[in-house]
Amino acid sequence: VQLVESGGGLVQVGESLRLSCAVSGFTVDDYAIGWFRQAPGKEREGISCIKSSDGSTFYADSVKGRFTISSDNARNTIYLQMNGLKPEDTATYYCAPYADSRCLRRLGSWGPGTQVIVSS
Repeated sequence: VQLVESGGGLVQVGESLRLSCAVSGFTVDDYAIGWFRQAPGKEREGISCIKSSDGSTFYADSVKGRFTISSDNARNTIYLQMNGLKPEDTATYYCAPYADSRCLRRLGSWGPGTQVIVSS
């Protein structure tokens, strides 16, 4: 089982990025997949979750209306489209599998993460 995050980078305030979470060892339909982020000195924050088998999604208030999570079953990949980026979105972003559609019960480990830096 492996998850690999990619797509991060350095952007200006208001710009967009699309993060990818490439899954191997299981299919994106098998479990919910969630994105969380961690900035230096701050607590880990769960920001979005998708259960591809029924299409349910969840967003934290901090990203609702700006971020969109989606799945591509053919590529076995979960995406996080991030629009209207703010300096407070600066963090390393990770994805992991979860047992529930709110991504509260993590099932396995996360990947190496991808860093997002939003410059003002």
